[in-house]
Amino acid sequence: MSLSLSSRRPGRRAVPLLTLGALIASSLALTAPPAQAAETLLSQGKPATASSQEGEAFAASAAVDGNLTGTRWASQWSDPQWLQVDLGQRFDLSRVVLTWEGAYGKGYQIQASDNGTDWRTLKTVTGGDGGTDEIAVTGAGRYVRMLGTERSGGYGYSLWEFQVYGESGGTPAPGGAVKVTGSQGNWQLTVGGQPYTVKGLTWGPAIADAPKYMPDVQSMGVNTIRTWGTDGGTKPLLDSAAAHGIRVVNGFWLQPGGGPGSGGCVNYVTDTTYKNTMLTEFAKWVEAYKSHPATLMWNVGNESVLGLQNCYSGAELESQRNAYTSFVNDVAKKIHSIDPDHPVTSTDAWTGAWPYYKRNAPDLDLYSMNSYGDICGVQEDWEQGGYTKPYIITEGGPAGEWEVPDDANGVPDEPTDVQKAEGYTKAWDCVTGHRGVALGATLFHYGIEHDFGGIWFNLVPDGLKRLSYYAVKRAYTGSTAGNNTPPVITNMTASPASSAPAGGEFTVRADVRDPDGDPLTYKIFLSGNYANGDKRLIEAKWRSTGNGTFAVTAPEKLGVWKVYIQAEDGRGNAGIETKSVKVVAPPVSGTNVALNKPTTASSFQPSYGDCPCEPAKATDGRADTRWASDWSDPQWIRIDLGARTAIRTLQLVWDAAYAKSYEVQVSDDGTTWRTVHSTTSGNGDIDTIAVTETTRHVRLHLTARGTGWGYSLHEFGVYS
Repeated sequence: MSLSLSSRRPGRRAVPLLTLGALIASSLALTAPPAQAAETLLSQGKPATASSQEGEAFAASAAVDGNLTGTRWASQWSDPQWLQVDLGQRFDLSRVVLTWEGAYGKGYQIQASDNGTDWRTLKTVTGGDGGTDEIAVTGAGRYVRMLGTERSGGYGYSLWEFQVYGESGGTPAPGGAVKVTGSQGNWQLTVGGQPYTVKGLTWGPAIADAPKYMPDVQSMGVNTIRTWGTDGGTKPLLDSAAAHGIRVVNGFWLQPGGGPGSGGCVNYVTDTTYKNTMLTEFAKWVEAYKSHPATLMWNVGNESVLGLQNCYSGAELESQRNAYTSFVNDVAKKIHSIDPDHPVTSTDAWTGAWPYYKRNAPDLDLYSMNSYGDICGVQEDWEQGGYTKPYIITEGGPAGEWEVPDDANGVPDEPTDVQKAEGYTKAWDCVTGHRGVALGATLFHYGIEHDFGGIWFNLVPDGLKRLSYYAVKRAYTGSTAGNNTPPVITNMTASPASSAPAGGEFTVRADVRDPDGDPLTYKIFLSGNYANGDKRLIEAKWRSTGNGTFAVTAPEKLGVWKVYIQAEDGRGNAGIETKSVKVVAPPVSGTNVALNKPTTASSFQPSYGDCPCEPAKATDGRADTRWASDWSDPQWIRIDLGARTAIRTLQLVWDAAYAKSYEVQVSDDGTTWRTVHSTTSGNGDIDTIAVTETTRHVRLHLTARGTGWGYSLHEFGVYS
């Protein structure tokens, strides 16, 4: 998907997330019985984490690097401590070999887990004496850990090597039914009877790129991804997820999806054709994917209860919301009739939607909520609402555009990289803090787009890992020890923030440090999202002036722009920080002799948007008013200076409706005109034109529009 933020509702809009890609992939490996294989060393080089480490030289990864006597993991000097390794998928386990340094475990347990959260003890050791412990085990799992309960002395635990052996063919992840089990306030999601906490991310890359990115998602401790659309192109994504031990919340899109500002309008009271079509379509894909090993649950709709306010109001809105949630219940019943082994949920972005589900959708197994900065308020709303179903968070993380205050330039003040990372940590803490009710989360967003929305929310824009990426990894695995981490940018400023001259330079500075001491390279980007609606990031013209300070060339187009500092460490990580800059017309020396002088035009728009747009508004000295002509060629606008006046410069501040071709003409009597400047390559930026004349009347003769609209000028300045 191309991640772009709709009006104050980032990442939520009426387009399917899944970009259909052509990927030829075989599912034979997923459906064939596991092969029988000899015992294999499974742990070497795999991601390892620990409860603590004694110092930078004693990371968890040192215990699985194959160096039996040269590198080691060492914990802090307290009990308990643990070291765990992610084997990447579920394997049948045969033995674990621990090669202790002098600080060994006298008492410890060997445990296995399918999700990194719920652990089974395979062996308990008491009276350990150090050296090499070779322990036969029986069981299976993706994660294996040593849980130290009693140290041998005053130091911590220290392992030269932690080796896990098993059959390379392995057994598949727990199969069988996915169920919501338990009772009021004490629920649990289970897969094949085993406890399952959703540790997830929403999925952004194209399906064809799933094999490229899925291993990284797996390395973060993610066990679930969420999609917004399910159809005939979904299978390769499911196949790739299953191959990496990851399950999928399969989404179904309903209008008006995406909350405020998104989606089409459907009449759920009367439009039986739409409802029947969707019911048939969804049933088709449930039948197709109900037995796929990656399927975790079905999710019907995305923010539609909230989004219906775009289409209706008053009593009709209430009727539509009841009809929509009743239809969701019809879909849930249909899915259950086809697939009784996977739960059905429905997502909204407003806990005010839950009373409608409570009243009209009793067949949902659980609720789902998209909640960003206010994620901790979901628990309070659930408790006060008296609900009788658990929930998962299906989008969450840092505060969005609609949740933050505006900055001095009147646009949402984007959180810093540090604040965003803290937002993910807070989100996961709030989810896990609602025990027995919140069954996990798919946080937003594993996306690679490097644009306005991508910088706000993506963990890996342009494939670069950010502080937020490691915050999620820490939440899901318990540690990021041994990882090289991104540069940290703080105290960013832009000056002058509210009066950067168009085409001139402004200053950006920030404090930048790299925790690992890596040499850094810099890029400066500009986004016109708030100025002209272009969400792309365009690399700016800039030069370093030392000490984290940069001289940046401002755009020619007026308005509020975002400027970004991107610091890269050469190891796949980046720190990215942003501030807004208001670009204004550059100052012109001399006096504006056209200010408030009589101004006439061939036409003007009496109404449309911000109009009436009379010609006098082009000479009123205000950047927030404009003259706008009819939508035809040619047009003209002229100023009477009142007397013959020496002029030296003209400045034309165009609106988006600009002139591609025009002439500057002067006259002493308002009847006979002579041309003193002409162009056929106008681009809509600010035009500053040198004109050495003495005249009374100045006219623009406009002959070719640059757009399908008319001509529009914010200011027509004439300077002496």
